Amino acid sequence: MAANHTVEQHSLPPNPEKATLEGKNKYMGFWFFLGGEVVLFASLFGTYLGLRNSTAGGPGPSDLFHLDLVFIMTMLLLTSSLTSVFAIISMKRGNYKGLLAWMWVTVLLGLGFLGFEIYEFWDYTVNYELGFTTSAFSSAFYTLVGTHGAHVTFGIGWIIVLLIRYAKTGLTLTNAPKFYTATLYWHFIDVVWVFIFTVVYLMGIGG
Repeated sequence: MAANHTVEQHSLPPNPEKATLEGKNKYMGFWFFLGGEVVLFASLFGTYLGLRNSTAGGPGPSDLFHLDLVFIMTMLLLTSSLTSVFAIISMKRGNYKGLLAWMWVTVLLGLGFLGFEIYEFWDYTVNYELGFTTSAFSSAFYTLVGTHGAHVTFGIGWIIVLLIRYAKTGLTLTNAPKFYTATLYWHFIDVVWVFIFTVVYLMGIGG
């Protein structure tokens, strides 16, 4: 296996994710895809900001949000972004085992975040009786945060498929662009969460 790594390090270019036309096209196409995602989340943020005070007598942001829970979720997701960076650094060094290991750590941290988000929704629904149709605020909140959670779920599934599909192939010019775009997607998810943390939770707790 060590011999294989030596061959890969010397046979692949320094940036294998962009060394082929296919890789460059994937990279370019991905930015167009992210443009559409930005428009989607901008619409959801605008809707939430317009409706966040429309609680219809039900619980509002200051009644629901707990900074300790949200802080843990934020740390999990930001740390997962850092581990995905370590994965790409390993890839650029030709360390395929390192790439796979850091990507699995990223997946585990993402699953931890998702578990806390599910608990959060369960807590609001059961203990505060905040359903999706309770108020305009609840609809906007669940739609915005739930859409982000769906993106996290998709990202985890995407990375797991890559990890299983290419578990034994080694680093190639074919799979390098795929791992690279998956980590870009993961960074986008983290950036969106930073906005959610600020706009939804901090502004909600602050009143």
